[in-house]
Amino acid sequence: MAKIIRKETRKRGIFGWLFLLLFIGFNLLMIAWLVNYWSILSDVSSASEAEFVGRAIGGTIGSGMLITLWALGDIILGSFVLLTRGRKVIVEETVA
Repeated sequence: MAKIIRKETRKRGIFGWLFLLLFIGFNLLMIAWLVNYWSILSDVSSASEAEFVGRAIGGTIGSGMLITLWALGDIILGSFVLLTRGRKVIVEETVA
């Protein structure tokens, strides 16, 4: 008895690939930005107590702003990636 196997594939167009590459590039840029920001914050060279506390508070606020910017960018670019992913093509194969 033969089995029919169905596979769903999608083919992206030019805009689909463009938005996918923008999405990936944006995520890599945000990772690099956040790691660089944290490495700048971790440089503690003879800091006073007030400077240490201010750096902790400012670092938390700055990190929160960067993560919020990252999330908003991912929502916007991610929706474009999903909307430009191409039509669904169902390929049927008969296996003996």
